[in-house]
Amino acid sequence: MADQLRVRVHQWTSGLDPEDNRVRLAQGVTPGADLVVLPEAFARDFGEAGSDVSAFAEPLDGPFARELGHVADAASCTVVAGMFEVAEDPERPYNTLVVGGGARATYRKIHLYDSFGYRESDRLTGGPLEPVVVDVAGWQVGLMTCYDLRFPELARRLVDAGAEVIVVPAAWLPGERKVEHWRTLLAARAIENTCYVVGAGQPEPRYSGHSAVVGPLGETLAAASGGEETLEVVLDRADLAEARRTNPSLANRRL
Repeated sequence: MADQLRVRVHQWTSGLDPEDNRVRLAQGVTPGADLVVLPEAFARDFGEAGSDVSAFAEPLDGPFARELGHVADAASCTVVAGMFEVAEDPERPYNTLVVGGGARATYRKIHLYDSFGYRESDRLTGGPLEPVVVDVAGWQVGLMTCYDLRFPELARRLVDAGAEVIVVPAAWLPGERKVEHWRTLLAARAIENTCYVVGAGQPEPRYSGHSAVVGPLGETLAAASGGEETLEVVLDRADLAEARRTNPSLANRRL
């Protein structure tokens, strides 16, 4: 069991050409981290609000997932990034996180963004309700996507399933108070679950940026501004254990 986890967050823009995004993935993910996290919909951006993305959905053995696996293996790390996945209803794909490298898994976004005037469920299919936790270099890492962050019960289910770190790839839309919501919710999920939270957003101007890594007592360990940026941080299991001794809220629950 590794005492530390080296995490890298790429706050990169996803374009409308899937091949360009695969090239950037291949060229930009380099050795030196255990866990590399890219934003939601990195395989191909959503496009204009309400766009039909079904033509860009891929199977899990398609070009993006294959490239992500190759890149992760070449860099000796685990990579997490978002794509649109072919679903049973071909007109409404899944919004999926693909995990490649040392751990291999998928997570299909549960909570679709039917909020702030948007209707993600008109274009996408919600995933199954089971939490997804993967082993990365001996650390238990839980997966959620963007709007999932607003639902504390999912984060708690991930931690109850063993998660020490929760990663949140996102394409967090801008607007009044939206950056404040993002920052506050990342910190809240970390504090209430005494776990690390890693938020990886797409940058301004289309999205909010401000990716961040938050510690289990709510401390900001690394933070980006609005533009493209890469964060590097080392998570320490001793700090996690100390936080859970200091604030044993998980143990003190009365259900």
